[in-house]
Amino acid sequence: MDTGPRDPFVSHSSWSVSIPGTAQYVFAQAHKAGNQSVSVLSAARDEIDFADSTLLYPVGVAALSVLVLLVQLAFHLRTQRNAYTKPAESEPSPLAEPLHAPEESENASALAKYIKEHGGAVIIAFNLVRSGSTLALLGMSMYSATKALGHTATLEPQNSQIVIHVSTCITYLYASALSIASVLAGPILSTIVVRHLNCILVLEWAAYAYRDLWPLATFTLEPIDLDEGALLWTRLALLTLSAVFVPLLIPRLYIPFDPENPWPDPHPEQTSSILSFWLFTWLNPTIRLASGVEHLTIDMLPPLADYDEAHNLMKSSANELDPFRVKTKGRHLMWGLLRVFRADWIILTILTTVDTTTEFIGPLAIRYILMYLETEGVGATVRPWFWIATLFFGPLFDYILMAALLFLSTRLLTRVEAIITQLVFEHALRMRIKADASDEPAKSEGDTTVAGTPDTAYVAGSSATTAQENGNDNDSDSSAGKGKQKSTTTAQTAKPKDDEKKGKNVVGKINNLISSDLASLGNGRNFVMILVKLPVEIICCVWFLYAVLGWSAFVGLASIIILFPVPGLIGTMIRKIQVAKMKKTDARVQTATETMNVIRMIKLFGWEPRVTEQLAEKREEELELVKKDKLLDLINGNLNHVIPLVTMIATYATYTMVMKRELTASAVFSSITVFDTFSNLMHMVLGFVPELIRAKVSLDRVNEFLQKTELLDEYSEQPGEIQTQIGAQPEEDVIGFRNTSFTWANTASGSAASTPGSGRSNFALRIDGDLIFKKGGINLVIGPTGSGKSSLLMALLGEMHYIPAGPDSFFNLPRSGGIAYAAQESWVQNETIRDNILFGAPYNEERYQKVLEQCALKRDLELFAAGDETEVGERGITLSGGQKARITLARAIYSRAQTLLLDDVLAALDVHTSRWIVEKCFKGDLVRGRTVLLVTHNVSMASPIADYVVALGTDGRISSQGSIANALERDRKLAAEVAKEEAEIEKAEATVDEQAPEEVPKEDGKLVVEEEVAVGHVGWQAMRLLFGALGGNHQVFFWFSFIGGLMLYMVFNILETWFLGFWARQYEEVPASEVNVPYFLGVYGLIMIISTLFYVAAFYVYMFGTLRASRVIHNELMRSILATTLRWLDKTPTSRIIARCTQDIQEVDGPVARLFSVLTEMSLEMLMKLVVVAVISPIFLIPGVFIAAVGGWIGEVYMKAQLAVKRERSNAKAPVLGHFGAAFAGLTSIRAYGAQEAFKKESYVRINRYTRATRAFWGLNGWVTIRITTLGSAFSAALAAYLVYGKSITASNTGFSLNMAVGFSSMILWWVAIFNELEVSGNSIERIKQYMEIEHEPKATPEGIPPAYWPASGDLKVEKLSARYSPDGPRVLHEISFEVRSGERVGIVGRTGSGKSSLTLALLRCIITEGKVYYDGLPTDNINLDALRSNITIIPQVPELLSGTLRQNLDPFQQYDDAMLNDALRSAGLFSLQSDMTEGLITLDTPIASGGTNLSVGQRQILALARAIVRQSKLLILDEATSAIDYATDAVIQSSLRQELDTGVTLLIVAHRLQTIMDADKIMVLDAGNIAEFGKPSELLKNEQGMLRALVDESGDKEMLYAMASDATGSH
Repeated sequence: MDTGPRDPFVSHSSWSVSIPGTAQYVFAQAHKAGNQSVSVLSAARDEIDFADSTLLYPVGVAALSVLVLLVQLAFHLRTQRNAYTKPAESEPSPLAEPLHAPEESENASALAKYIKEHGGAVIIAFNLVRSGSTLALLGMSMYSATKALGHTATLEPQNSQIVIHVSTCITYLYASALSIASVLAGPILSTIVVRHLNCILVLEWAAYAYRDLWPLATFTLEPIDLDEGALLWTRLALLTLSAVFVPLLIPRLYIPFDPENPWPDPHPEQTSSILSFWLFTWLNPTIRLASGVEHLTIDMLPPLADYDEAHNLMKSSANELDPFRVKTKGRHLMWGLLRVFRADWIILTILTTVDTTTEFIGPLAIRYILMYLETEGVGATVRPWFWIATLFFGPLFDYILMAALLFLSTRLLTRVEAIITQLVFEHALRMRIKADASDEPAKSEGDTTVAGTPDTAYVAGSSATTAQENGNDNDSDSSAGKGKQKSTTTAQTAKPKDDEKKGKNVVGKINNLISSDLASLGNGRNFVMILVKLPVEIICCVWFLYAVLGWSAFVGLASIIILFPVPGLIGTMIRKIQVAKMKKTDARVQTATETMNVIRMIKLFGWEPRVTEQLAEKREEELELVKKDKLLDLINGNLNHVIPLVTMIATYATYTMVMKRELTASAVFSSITVFDTFSNLMHMVLGFVPELIRAKVSLDRVNEFLQKTELLDEYSEQPGEIQTQIGAQPEEDVIGFRNTSFTWANTASGSAASTPGSGRSNFALRIDGDLIFKKGGINLVIGPTGSGKSSLLMALLGEMHYIPAGPDSFFNLPRSGGIAYAAQESWVQNETIRDNILFGAPYNEERYQKVLEQCALKRDLELFAAGDETEVGERGITLSGGQKARITLARAIYSRAQTLLLDDVLAALDVHTSRWIVEKCFKGDLVRGRTVLLVTHNVSMASPIADYVVALGTDGRISSQGSIANALERDRKLAAEVAKEEAEIEKAEATVDEQAPEEVPKEDGKLVVEEEVAVGHVGWQAMRLLFGALGGNHQVFFWFSFIGGLMLYMVFNILETWFLGFWARQYEEVPASEVNVPYFLGVYGLIMIISTLFYVAAFYVYMFGTLRASRVIHNELMRSILATTLRWLDKTPTSRIIARCTQDIQEVDGPVARLFSVLTEMSLEMLMKLVVVAVISPIFLIPGVFIAAVGGWIGEVYMKAQLAVKRERSNAKAPVLGHFGAAFAGLTSIRAYGAQEAFKKESYVRINRYTRATRAFWGLNGWVTIRITTLGSAFSAALAAYLVYGKSITASNTGFSLNMAVGFSSMILWWVAIFNELEVSGNSIERIKQYMEIEHEPKATPEGIPPAYWPASGDLKVEKLSARYSPDGPRVLHEISFEVRSGERVGIVGRTGSGKSSLTLALLRCIITEGKVYYDGLPTDNINLDALRSNITIIPQVPELLSGTLRQNLDPFQQYDDAMLNDALRSAGLFSLQSDMTEGLITLDTPIASGGTNLSVGQRQILALARAIVRQSKLLILDEATSAIDYATDAVIQSSLRQELDTGVTLLIVAHRLQTIMDADKIMVLDAGNIAEFGKPSELLKNEQGMLRALVDESGDKEMLYAMASDATGSH
């Protein structure tokens, strides 16, 4: 340090203190200096210049640190005191660790404990290195002070030096004390101390860097402390080690979120060093692992951090976000989120500000490098190597900040996603299930007293709610086998528009909240960008441009602002087109979805060619709008390219022509970059604003759900008067009511929330007087349809709104003994059958086997190869309705609950099974002694076991209680229903067999094949499909035009930049007055126009290519699926097929086409820029190729990991949604069983899994960003260094070359990102290609077209017909032969599995057959399938209808007139069914919901029959077609079929009911795939050993059947 004389200081008397050592001397001087007068200190302060004062800042920070540390120590001591006051047996808090050094006498275990507590040996080693460094620095500062101040009393030191040296010594002494404390203190205190230490050391390092390092980068300055020699560089080295390297490289101590429950395996981001954290090197092991395995699974990803765990997130945020815990009721969710994450928002704001300013480091460096070259260093202050280094470190620092921003914002987003998902889930567990948050009650169009159960809120699809909206009561049977569906013909009444909103199902709404609304929130996470980045960047842009170009910059900015509305206008047009396009897309998707839902019917009817044509038409309408959309996109893209160029022309014209300034290379190339930045900012804002608006709307929707959803009474704030009325408390074990009313909607609370069902909100259940159920017995709840039986159970469970009538009112359901509930709409989870029955209860083999036996499940389990380990699928898709009902019942019976609430569990069962349940289960030992409340329609069957009967009337009141006779006596409507029930039981007992699914079970319990998950990159074959479709029949022309046009555009685009440099060079070579500015402006404008024209031409060709590809791929896919086999359709879920036809096709239309074009454009642009750099500096071709290769390799390893993570993330999201769906479908059951906590925990597990994948996904984005930008920055900086120090070229060429290099390097990252996105979207092409290569039925051939007259008759001859479902499967038909003459009616009967349905499929060649079938003399195996199936009509067991009018269902291709359609309806029996109806008649204009859900199963079968009659086939097959129709209607249908059909029509009737086929010409009895009997019914009945005779004799209608057979014989 310079000790030369400065301003003289007041002289001292000779030193009076002896100096035994350096320290005493220094501190004596400090003491002496402290005793000087104020004026002396003022003089000292005045004489210290800025350079010297830098060493005083650290001591000021140290003083502040002392104060803050004292406060923290006080807090620490208080915590310690609290810990000591805890009971002795409890563990001390981690904060309560005493400050001590481990003594030598401590044993090895104590040392190990010490090392573990302090984060391991590495952290301790780093702390020791830092302590050593600070102590060495303290010694060096004392040495410097002693040396500088002198050891003799005669030399008077200067006061300024005394102050500086003493300050430095004090600072280092304090730092040394802190560094020693960091080693000795407990882990928590050590962390606090280290933060203080780092602040002081960093400031000290910065002071020395400014004094002694910065001058090295200048031409004019020298290091201040240079005279210290080696001591200076040693000090700087030690400071760099302790202040920079140690803090950056030391692993961080794991501080658990919950000190009581530290995680054994913390996330690496919690323990990695700061440098590793910001450079994402903690993800390196994951990247390496991904490279070494075929597919990275979710369990291989870094573990979840404890602060990201869903339970911990809820713990830390619930008080601010949960509407039940928030102190300020009604506060918007946004304010809660801002409070919970306020620290994150503050950090994001600071980082955004810093990041925005660092964006200008690159342009600044380029400006100064070019100025240095222009002036050849004359007048330069800073050396060029500094700006070259800045060109490397500036963008690198910028991208590190950007990655940090991405990391923090996505971490915040992931946390918000997890919290909102769990909040919505927990809140939904409290809501009244019938409530739908609408503004007004739905207007009823039917009976206002109709009651319903919660399950009606969960009918999938909006069309399915039509029936419920019009009074179709859920108490009526939902079984397909009973024929009791209530007519829902009122569905045709016109609905008010608002009703569509009322019908939205709750699950759909909530799934929307946690899927699309959360996605919108995610897109809006960057609102800090708009609020902070926008103003900061505008200020920086204006300042920079003004500094470079003067006031002409404002002209450029003004031109941007003036032209900005043009893209806005185009954007508006694009939005309008998109709205229209979405409507057409919706229409196509609707048609495709419906087609896939009824694809079996399409194949059986031979409609494939016509349906393909119909879909192609819809596709063309959609593509017409896609074309307009793409054209507008092209215009918009050009505007985005042209506006910045116009801006530059305006600016440079003003700068040169108006301001008369010289356009230098440094001005051009630095301002180009800033103009691009400003332009990009404007586009970013334009893109962000709509996303922000969508995010706000989504947040409002979530907030509205949390604040306004109607909740159960136990959660809602009840009015005071109701609270006071709940006075009467019954005995604890009483089950019942007294003087109460219940409604579905709590209108008293002011929430006019309606229910999804029309009119149900007005239903009221009223109980006058006492209704007490009998304990320990079976209580029947009966009543006519719509009387509120289910509502009675709901009221007991607390699901309805309770309105007491007086002070003695009460309702009670004791929960201490446990409640079990079986819903009317059976609820099963997507688990195994066993897990569904156990429902979390411990497994007891004996009890479990009894339950299976008593609930008639043993036979069903034998049908499944995997037994009770069979997965039931989503919504129990693999089970029949009866099986689901019995599993739901088994769950209730298996539970230990004392009270069982069973809601019409017999409804979905056939008579035989119902009788078994009543006899074996309800009378069995597992039910004995338990209180059962059984709602049922099967009064006659259940009445013998009833200990107590409660009957409800249609007005929602109790009509009687006590005995069954009493109930029937008082209610005529109920008596009529019971009589009808008894008749149906008798009729049902005459059936041949119980329907059972004919699904072939799989060995492992999995019903459907696993969907293939693509591994690794998208295959070349899939991309070849796209390339081939893009070029079509003009491959050479397409690719030459597209690639050639783009390359020419790139050439002219690069020429634009070069020409600006060439223009700038003119000012170096000739006087400014001689530069022809208008000429240069004109040429520049011309180049711009030519480049734009080439761009438009290239993308115009590409646009038509994409439209061609969209058309070809869609049509090929549809053709492939429609041509597949029924076997393939059996094992492939419809949802997967629909996904291919909808979202995968949409990916091809949008992202795939767009991303491929962007990738092609970027690849060519990067190639051209690299070529330019190589032309100017050939030596840089090698580094350029090397950088590209390394970048490609980084991209490769990144994509290997990222593709896997993205797939795992998508897979992890589905279970979250699935859990929601399953929980809401059984919400009442979950609450009844009290299983909410178990479901919350399961939700935590699934959310955590999704969070784990999401955090890894965003982390990998940060990892690749930093690595690629480091490469790019290194390339730019190396080129700059070469151009400045190596090759001698002009400033304009240097600027041009640097511009290309910076462009090339910055594009590497985006190229990798776009390539990754294309791979992910390209997965859709792979998925589509998979479905183009499935098994297909034989294609139509010219030889297979039958003669025009065929078929002239319905003759059918079968010779040795065998059939199997798969090539290696067993035979289901064994060489059967028979002959049927034209016009005969043949009945086909047999027990389950005898081959009845297989025979019908074999006749249509839907399964693999051997043998010969002759239809009207022609062998069917030689006829094209569409021709064969078009001339045979089958009506399958499950009738399928399309959405639209009844006319469209009967005649989808508009081939027949109304008279013919009405005749068909009459023949099918519809008019006889409606003969006693006065309103709501089904007509040709009646709207039919998708799948016919607004009609009963019986009505659907009648319409399917009418559709078959319309086709006028010579062969008509009825496969159980009248199973859901009552006997009277069935009889009408059979007689009309005999009379109305053409005499030449052959009828094959597969039937359950013997009445249906006993009057047939012939009856075929099948047994195990063989014909057991075949002949006239009267002849077959004569055979006493015959199977038909046995079936008839078992029937209750034996005499009638014999009479029918003899009548049939007599009539022929």
